This record gives sequence, structure tokens and C-alpha cells, in this order.
Amino acid sequence: MDKNTLIGFILIGAVLFGFSWFNQPSPEQIDAQLQKQDSIAQVELAKEKIESAALAGDNNVVNAIEISGESDSVREARLKSNFGAFGPAMIGQEEFIVLQNNLVELKISTKGGRLSYAQLKEYKTWDQQPLILFDGKDSKFDVTLITSNDRVVGTSDMYFTPIVNEQENSVVMRLNAGANSYLDFKYTLANDSYMVDFDIQGNGLNGVLAPSTKSLEIQWMQKIRQQEKGRKFENQLTGLYYKLSGDDVEYLSELSDENITVAEKVQWIGFKDKFFATVLIAKNDFSDTKLDSKMIPTGEYLKTFNATTSIPFDLRSNEAASFRYFIGPNSYPLLKTYNENVASEDQLQLEKLVPLGASVFRYINQYIIIPLFDLLGGFISNYGIIILLMTFIVKMFLFPLTYKSYISSAKMRVLRPQVEAINALYPGTDKAMDRQRATMELYSKAGASPMSGCLPMLLQMPILIAMYMFFPSAIELRQESFLWAHDLSTYDSIISWNTHIPLVSEYFGNHISLFCLLMTITNIIYTKFNMDQTNTGQQQMPGMKAMMYMMPLMFLVFFNQSAAGLSYYYFVSTLITIIQTLIFRYTINEDKLLLKLEENKKKPQKKSAFMARLEEAQRLQQEQARQKNNK
Repeated sequence: MDKNTLIGFILIGAVLFGFSWFNQPSPEQIDAQLQKQDSIAQVELAKEKIESAALAGDNNVVNAIEISGESDSVREARLKSNFGAFGPAMIGQEEFIVLQNNLVELKISTKGGRLSYAQLKEYKTWDQQPLILFDGKDSKFDVTLITSNDRVVGTSDMYFTPIVNEQENSVVMRLNAGANSYLDFKYTLANDSYMVDFDIQGNGLNGVLAPSTKSLEIQWMQKIRQQEKGRKFENQLTGLYYKLSGDDVEYLSELSDENITVAEKVQWIGFKDKFFATVLIAKNDFSDTKLDSKMIPTGEYLKTFNATTSIPFDLRSNEAASFRYFIGPNSYPLLKTYNENVASEDQLQLEKLVPLGASVFRYINQYIIIPLFDLLGGFISNYGIIILLMTFIVKMFLFPLTYKSYISSAKMRVLRPQVEAINALYPGTDKAMDRQRATMELYSKAGASPMSGCLPMLLQMPILIAMYMFFPSAIELRQESFLWAHDLSTYDSIISWNTHIPLVSEYFGNHISLFCLLMTITNIIYTKFNMDQTNTGQQQMPGMKAMMYMMPLMFLVFFNQSAAGLSYYYFVSTLITIIQTLIFRYTINEDKLLLKLEENKKKPQKKSAFMARLEEAQRLQQEQARQKNNK
């Protein structure tokens, strides 16, 4: 290194040293920097405390920014950087505004501007506590906003200013975003109504929100509380329902976890339990909807429902996005009224929140069972008597089918000696086809058919299944007592225990229901009586008799945790059937019936299509058997 280069490096070092010396911070500046670092540390610590408090459910914690110790100018700058014009709304304390009428009480929170509490005044839980559909920690409603500086914020974290209008029984929750700029959530509750009008409207948000904003994303969550005594069957009737725009009502699985993405437009989304529902209805439909249902095995909740969806939103027009909340009972007559004076393509079809069965079973309930139930309910206040009368009327309606079924079995019974003679003429398995052919010829000539007794019973099945769907979902039976049953909508236990018994507790329950037990006993009696009456002398499959007795015992397991009203109906229905059968037995002269069948044998017989096909099948089987034996 030469002399000039060395001198150059020394001069450069001297300049850098002198610059650093003259520009070092003063003691006052060092203290200010340390205070700033301490302030930032306090903010981070306060944020951690706020998050912990929020998880613990403490809604009255002051925002961390407010207690950070920052100067106003520093805090405002950071708020604006993080939350845009909504920065000041991140500071506040939660308060509640109450809207109520004679049916519901609602609480709207200033934090998030959301419905945070709903109580139905006319109803109680199974243990007579106030019936609360959801409270603060049970639900969430959040609207995602994208600010003009591309920050993503949620309304659930911000504090709204309430503007109450007592005359309209309404409140506007206002989210301020600067001078003459705000986002309003308006709630209006009419008298004598379970419907709540809900509007989202902006003012002066062009320049506050991102210019690309064409829609708002909504996240809605609710945990469904157990309200009834029977958790198992309440869970089976608790589900996430939704209605496709201009189409039918669909729902997620009620028996397992499920999540879906709905490509079509959605008119409403409903979170329902057995007897009550919270439904969010959009005036202009939801889009890009994602739905999620999760089971909660134990505890005070049954399921967790989540919905993420979008609604159209125009920054410039200031036009409100309009909704309605239905918060009320799943009463079929009530829900049906919301379709009145509405074009068919725009009808809400909220009545489909009531599970009445699919296709033909729902039609039977809609046009026969429910009108009859409501008619009797208009004159009689005791629902046990109403079910008794309904059962009697339905049995009288089915009387011709029951009579025809009995006559068919009586024909088979009086021909039994002749069938036994055929069995003796063609003994053994090698003559089974001959034995069957001769028996069918006897029935054909006498005018009897094994199928004629089954068909009337099959025609009664849709009504029995419709009743199975109707009684557990009829809110009119809820907490209505009859005899020893305190609530016809759930099981009527006469013996209960707390010990968990594997399999028994899961499928049978920790109790014995008396109406279910009576139903089982009458079914066993009817099975024994019916088997004696329908013994035709033909050989039966091994184990068939035992299987017939197993069915009533299986009903005991299936129905022990179900509605007492349903077991009571089946008990009375089976009892009436036994009485009808006894009346038939002592009023129908079987000797005259046998003479009539013998007269039929003398008449020229025209084979029915069924008998012709049966004989052809028998001929083919015999031909195949002969070919096999000749090989």
C-alpha cells in the first residue's frame, strides 16, 4: 500500500468518527427512545391480556390500545395504519340494548353490533328454566370489511354506537368511520311477532372501503343448547337447514358431522333444534355459501353450526342489504302463515323446518293428520284425549282395509284342513313343488289368495309411518301432561337409574317408559293372537315364529327414548286392532264362509295374472329339477 492510499483511509476514518460523534443522541433522546420501547412492550402485553380475557368470556375489558400508554398522535396513527378509518371503533366497552315484545326478548351488543341474546317468553326448558336460544358465548355474527388501505377487519371486534328509537321498537348500531361515514346495523322488532327486520346500510363508505367491494362476507355461528329432556331424540331432530332460491329446502346430516359448499343462491339459512329455530332470511339471496355442522357428544350443547356466505353490497348507492331473522318455535301452523299472499316462487317454506317425512308421508301429515289434529285441538284442551280420538278416527278410516285383511286370513284358516291333506299327500322336500302347486290350485279354485291379506296391511303402512314422523315433532305436545306422563313430547319414565350400562344406556336409555312398555305388551299379545288366526297349515321357515316375537321387543328398544305421545298412539291403535279382530271373530260365521268357498270351486275359474305367472315359475323350476336329476 502506497503513502497516498494510506493517508486517504486515515482521512475517511476521521470523517466517519467525527460524523458519529457529532450525531450521537442526547441523554434526553435516549430516554425518549427507551420510553417508546417500553410503550410498545406494554401494548403487546396488554394485547395478550385482552386475548386471554376474551377467551375467558370477559367482555368488559378495555381495548389494549386504550391502555397502552401511547400518545394520542402515535395511537391514532397506528390505529389508522392497522384498521383504516375504523381504527377508533377498536376502543370501547360492551353494552347491551334490549328489544322485546310479548313473545321474545332480544339483546343487541355494542361490540360487533350483533344479536347476542334471544329468549322466548312463552316457553320454558324441560326443567322449567327460561328458554334461551343463544347467549353471548353461544353465537357469533361477523361481517368482513376490506378497507381502502387493504386491511381486513371484522365487525365482531369493533364497538358500535347505539341509536335507539323506542317508538318503532328499533335500534341502529352505528359503526363510525370518520365524518359522515358509517356502517349501520338496524334491528326492528314488531309487536306480536317472531320476525326481526335487520338491515345493513352504509353511508359515505366510498373511499373508506376498498373500491373493489361488491359484496360483504358474513360469518354466522351458533351453538345449539339442549332444551328437552330426551337428548338423543332432540339431537336427531336438530339440524342446519337452508333453502335454495326458487327451489326446495335442504339440510345437513343430523346424525354426523358434515360440511358442504352450496353453489346455488340461498334464500335462507336456519339453525334449528327439535322445537325452535333461528333463521336468517336474505332479501336478495346469499351466495358462495359454506355450511358446517358438528356434533357435541356431551354437555349442555347438542351441535355447533357455522355458515359463511356473501351478500351484494354497493358502496355508492347506499342501498340497504335487507334481512329478516325468524327467532321462534317450529310450529307448523305458524310457519305456514309466512307463505300467505306470497308468490309461489318467493315463498319461504319455513314449515319444512318441521320434519314430517318425505313425499307421501309428508302429504298425509299435511293434508290429513295436521288438519284433524288442529280441528280436535280447537274443541279439546287435553292432548291425551285428542290423541285417543285421532287414533279412533284413523282406525275407523282404515276399517275397510282391516276387515278385508281379516276375511282373507279367515279364508286361509278355514281351508287349513284341506292344505294339511295336501301336505300329507305330498310329503318330503322332493315333492315340495308338487305340494306348492296343489296348494295354489286349491286357493285359486276357492277364491282365496295369500297376498290379499298382505295388501291391506301394506296400504296402512304410510299412515303409521306418517304418525311416526308427526308426534315427535309436534310442538303442541311439548310439556302437555296426560295420566302419568308429564310431557307427551318426550319419554314417560316410571323407573330411572344413573349408572351407565354399556350398550343399554346408549340404545335403550337409563329408564323404562310406561307407554312404551304397554305398547310392547299389546304388540306381543296381538302377535300371538294374529299368528293363531293366520295359521294356514303350511310349513313356515325355521325361526319365523321367534322372529315375529322379536319385533315387539325391538320396538321396546327403539321407542323407549321416543315421545310418549307416539308410544301412546301405537298402544291405543294396537289395542283397537285387537278389539276389532275379536269382534270379527265372533260375528263372522266361518262355516258359512267355508260353504261359499266350496261353491266357488264349482264355478269356472279364470286364472289371475299373478297365478298364471306363479304357475309358470313353478313349471320352470320343476323342469330345471328334472334336467338336473337326469344328468
